[in-house]
Amino acid sequence: MLLRRLHGGISRRSLDSAAAAFLAGAPRIRRCIHDAAGGGTPPDHARKPGPLTLYRDLVSQGKLTHDSYQEKVASELENLLRRLEQYEMEMEDYHTRLSIWENSREKQRRRLLVEEAEDKQRDGVWIDEKRGFLDKLVMRRRRIIEPGVGKWVSYLNREKKLDTLVGQRPVAPIAPKGLYLYGNVGSGKTMLMDMFYGATEGVIKHRRRFHFHEAMLEIHDHMHDVWKRRDDEKSVQSSAFSWISSLPFDEKIKEWLIGEEKYKQETQQKHILLAVADKFLVDRQANKTGASILCFDEIQTIDVFAVVALSGILSRLLNTGTVLVSTSNKAPEDLNQDGMQRDIFLEFLSKLDENCNKILVGTEKDYRRLIPTEGSTQVHYFWPLTSETRSMYEATWHDITSEIGGNIIAVTIPVMFGRSIEIPQSCNGVARLDFEYLCGRPVGAADYIAIARNYHTIFISDIPAMSMKIRDKARRFITLVDELYNHHCRLICLASSSIDDLFQGTEEGPLFDLESFQFETEAEGTRLRRDVLAEGNVGAVPSTTGLVSMLSGQEEMFAFRRAISRLIEMQTPLYLERVQHVHPSFRQQGPALASTSAVSQSAPSV
Repeated sequence: MLLRRLHGGISRRSLDSAAAAFLAGAPRIRRCIHDAAGGGTPPDHARKPGPLTLYRDLVSQGKLTHDSYQEKVASELENLLRRLEQYEMEMEDYHTRLSIWENSREKQRRRLLVEEAEDKQRDGVWIDEKRGFLDKLVMRRRRIIEPGVGKWVSYLNREKKLDTLVGQRPVAPIAPKGLYLYGNVGSGKTMLMDMFYGATEGVIKHRRRFHFHEAMLEIHDHMHDVWKRRDDEKSVQSSAFSWISSLPFDEKIKEWLIGEEKYKQETQQKHILLAVADKFLVDRQANKTGASILCFDEIQTIDVFAVVALSGILSRLLNTGTVLVSTSNKAPEDLNQDGMQRDIFLEFLSKLDENCNKILVGTEKDYRRLIPTEGSTQVHYFWPLTSETRSMYEATWHDITSEIGGNIIAVTIPVMFGRSIEIPQSCNGVARLDFEYLCGRPVGAADYIAIARNYHTIFISDIPAMSMKIRDKARRFITLVDELYNHHCRLICLASSSIDDLFQGTEEGPLFDLESFQFETEAEGTRLRRDVLAEGNVGAVPSTTGLVSMLSGQEEMFAFRRAISRLIEMQTPLYLERVQHVHPSFRQQGPALASTSAVSQSAPSV
């Protein structure tokens, strides 16, 4: 028989017994291999300092002011980091057992399909049209009629047999609870989360840090991949069906097998957001063993799409064992005060409460304003727009580019979704642009992320005071500051007013901020949102006017305060020191650049 050739004469019982024995012993075997390879918990002296140690060191050095709320958060993050070391090993064991179980189940499923195909070919399920009426009638009576209603019953019967043959899916270990940090601007949420994220290097295999804008763009990108892959898998020539082509069956039998495979794909096909979530942290085509952690800065629910997308994706990640550490200016229950897609949002809140401890970073102070600046001679924010400040700005550009070396040229860098943006003046990791070029055109978060990833130092000139007359430019500038800050870039500005007066508004009225990222093309963005919302059974996306009406004055003020607070911190020695150690292109250029000072003289106070 064909099955004997497929299994090389090995009995099914011996195969199942061997697989079961391996699955039972996998945790112990995996741990022995892990420890023998030096992959056990590293000794204390080899560990990176945790967030609590880092925080206390910065306080003792006078670089931070002590705050009891911040120290409590640092302590909680330290405890989580230690629990993650054991969780990483447990998840490696689990994924090893899961992989064996999935492979065994797939082999047995194909064996069952081949058995059914042999029966159909032997019993003549597909009758040659040239046969006479009596021959056809006799053959039909000889068929083994499958009870039920077709493919669905066949699929269920096969799944029940597989449960008996292979056993139940391995149970995942219980994940340690993550943290949801919320509080005012400048309270230290992002700083503490970043300390924790840096300390997880070498502890957790799959780790990502996202800001809201970057996360939404990645969701957008993964949607394209999922839809494209689904279109490819629908083809008869798909690699998913390649194992069928070499089987010694009639074409009709092979068509039946392909039909069964397609039905399985359709039955097991995930909602688009679940499929995106499975690609969000771990490349499922690569090594997927081990734990995963997501650090998410500035969770927001600015519109219906954000509510549906974030609820679906974060819930899926939490369900599959990902540990979440996030920041926001609001408590979870206050994220969706407009009640958009309330049922979906309440399910997400329940999942968040189950998997994360909520901690209020309750200080009312903006600690970015209190970061010491003594001893610093570097000036990176020049104002107002006078001939003197412009000369100082030009001198800074000349000093830094001369120190770096190389030619100042125009370059084009790639942006997500096949787009690109031109940088008019570029020199080995340093870029020079003006406000109108960056914020006066239809560009968005994807462009700013591309710039932030490619350049450690960005010069921006002619920044005006923001008012309702240029509200779109103001929104883009706030997004730009967010991305430069999140990617640890050095920002050198020439502006018309001090940092504190940038967002004061004028007689035209107060300024508002949509706090949303910009889709890369209007038509494509609308289609993506419409398709996702349709799959989630939700209503249409509100118009821009509708979004504006939904935002409260508190929301506007937070956006402006955050941008001002971050601009202030970006001038401090503590931030600039972090740029040198964190930004990839800065590190590649070596220590010479670190000694480059901006302007060795005082400048107007911010």
